[in-house]
Amino acid sequence: MSAQSSTPGPLGPWQYLQNALYYLHIGLATVAIGMGGLPWVMMRGRAAASAVAGRWVGYLLWAARLHLGVTCEVRGTPPTGDCIVAAKHQCFLDILAIAHAVKRPAFIMKREVMRVPVMGWYAYKVGGIPIDRSRGRDALRAISGEINARMTSGEGLGQLIIYPEGTRTRPGEHRDYKHGVGTLRAATTLPVVPVAVNTGLFWPRKGWGVRPGRAVVEFLPVIGADLPRHAFMPRLRAEIEDHSDRLMAEAGFAPDAG
Repeated sequence: MSAQSSTPGPLGPWQYLQNALYYLHIGLATVAIGMGGLPWVMMRGRAAASAVAGRWVGYLLWAARLHLGVTCEVRGTPPTGDCIVAAKHQCFLDILAIAHAVKRPAFIMKREVMRVPVMGWYAYKVGGIPIDRSRGRDALRAISGEINARMTSGEGLGQLIIYPEGTRTRPGEHRDYKHGVGTLRAATTLPVVPVAVNTGLFWPRKGWGVRPGRAVVEFLPVIGADLPRHAFMPRLRAEIEDHSDRLMAEAGFAPDAG
């Protein structure tokens, strides 16, 4: 694990107020958009759920610009077909930006996420796959079976978003990658699209103390099914970490020495 960055100066009172106003705003918007779209989703299923969730995500990104002065630039080519999107994960902002950039986002998500009011239910309805981490490899086998069933049923999978490190990381932090993404790739033969980010420079892991600026999420070239299994995880990690470090350096980030 690498050294961490220097701690930036404290936020001013106005920035704290703007942070608080943002979370109040999006809380109210989540209830309004989610409940307002419920009848449509009950009639139309996943397509309607995806449309409502897309509107919600776009609104949250707009509110971030309004209250916090944070924008997010998307680089590269977001995928449109069935695939696994394997992304660096630093904060809530990269979740929003990636989900907004792809056509049919779905997540491998902790089962606990489904208990989140309103949007936990939407996350499931748009095609999210809950995982019980306590089941280990059995959970991965169940997820692989669900993915293959969707792909053969005509429903399709969409862009399944996975965070190989398994948690949010601080800028400059490099963790070992979990084996799950490699296991799912081997079991489903889906292409994998790596994604690099520098979002944590502006939006902290815990979501408080957001700073204005232009974050970047970059979709990298597809890793096809022809790459040998033993070479996949080293290549995935190198591409995501190297490009994320480059994006952070571009934004002026330099990790502490030592």
